[in-house]
Amino acid sequence: MDFPAPLPRSDLAERAFDRASGAPLVPGNTVRVLLDAQENYPAWLEAIRSAQRSILFENYIIEEDEVGLAFAEELAGRARAGVKVRLIRDWLGSRAGASRRLWSTLEEAGVQLRVFNPPSLASPLGWVSRDHRKMVAVDGRVGFVSGLCVSKRWLGDPERRIAPWRDTGVELHGPAVAWIERAFKEVWDLTGAPLPAEELSVPHTVARAGAVSVRIVAGQPTSSGLFRLDQMIAAAAQRTLWLTDAYFVGFVPYVQALRVAARDGVDIRLLVPSTTDLPLISALSRSGYRPLLEAGVRVFEWNGSMLHAKTAVADGRWARVGSSNLNLASFVGNYELDVAIEDPTIARTLEDVYLRDLANSTEITLSGHRRVQPLAPRDKSTPKGSGRPPVGAVRFVTAVSAAAASGTRALGAVERGIELAVAGGLLVLATVGFLWPAALAYPLAVLGVWLAITLMVREHRHSRQRKIDEKASPPGQAPRAAESGSTAAREANPD
Repeated sequence: MDFPAPLPRSDLAERAFDRASGAPLVPGNTVRVLLDAQENYPAWLEAIRSAQRSILFENYIIEEDEVGLAFAEELAGRARAGVKVRLIRDWLGSRAGASRRLWSTLEEAGVQLRVFNPPSLASPLGWVSRDHRKMVAVDGRVGFVSGLCVSKRWLGDPERRIAPWRDTGVELHGPAVAWIERAFKEVWDLTGAPLPAEELSVPHTVARAGAVSVRIVAGQPTSSGLFRLDQMIAAAAQRTLWLTDAYFVGFVPYVQALRVAARDGVDIRLLVPSTTDLPLISALSRSGYRPLLEAGVRVFEWNGSMLHAKTAVADGRWARVGSSNLNLASFVGNYELDVAIEDPTIARTLEDVYLRDLANSTEITLSGHRRVQPLAPRDKSTPKGSGRPPVGAVRFVTAVSAAAASGTRALGAVERGIELAVAGGLLVLATVGFLWPAALAYPLAVLGVWLAITLMVREHRHSRQRKIDEKASPPGQAPRAAESGSTAAREANPD
């Protein structure tokens, strides 16, 4: 079957998006939006059961409950049937949800297991970086990218009348699956022996499956590819930019981009949970509402059990679905995986989903009152900036600082609660410092010694390796380490 070519676009614009995201535009795919566990889990399990050659499975949280056991049974069954099954779990995300028995059962069946970033004396602060990705790839034929972990929490609890968690994923067929496999290889290679390149699909040899163009944005610590892409979308949006996020914490440059777009008349909406499994993040999220609301960004809180989706849709033609939250940890700290989709049909689907979600949400306003959101977009005939309060500098601070800057702004109940919590915490810290100074000094001293020893050990290893490389390299040639580093770079970023 012949599929229409992607819409024409500026070479300069495409190059800018390629460089910002670190991900090329991949045409020739089909994309299906999957909502919540009731659509995602069955699709994942069906693909796993159909595997003939390989299964790549990567997830932040895998728990030993009815959901985790169902996936473990299917993965083990395919491994026993001779399928190469590889699984990556994050140490922190999965450390308390499953027993050693579960992992042993999988290994005995032939599943190759890797654990990302377990604690190490050689890396005192290494625990900060996590593998937050959620993906499945089967036979180079089908791939899934989502925000869902493997846990019964996503199913809810009907007996206690707790609704399922609200989450979104996508199913992909076509050349994009090869790029999902390469994203898996990045993390797999960090945890042990590398995954053989010949076992991966080659993008240009995978048959086209549809007409949808996507980017597989594989976020890495300090790479900030998705952050740069999201900034560009905020800058380029002309009509709408609707965001859903589970753990939003305002990050200065991104908040500024949203504010500028809203002041320019773009209908910016942010949907976040009203209740969350991480109360501290919820408080930080709410502390950042005021600067957004002042610029005209509309903020909504989901009224269901938990909103865990991470999506964006702009101008009815661009969309994003994946694991990245709008906070510093996802932008520059974690390994994340998202799909940026350039297709009007998928964008309209996600717009419809967004409007349905708003029907179960409450809008937050500057007055402190909350009202139910009307579903129609903002009237574009209103002059830009009309009726909006003046805006000042955007800072990544709490509402306390915002109030102090103006001197006249009344804080809402949520903001007052944050003020009191911060004040109480500072008083407790000060009291401990005055009465038991050793309680603060000793941990800092231990951390300092630990870091110093770690740095000295690393320098010793590097020095020894340099000497080995210099002896092994013929005169006039660069040391092997430089050559191997270049090779590693080429392998990590294939053409």
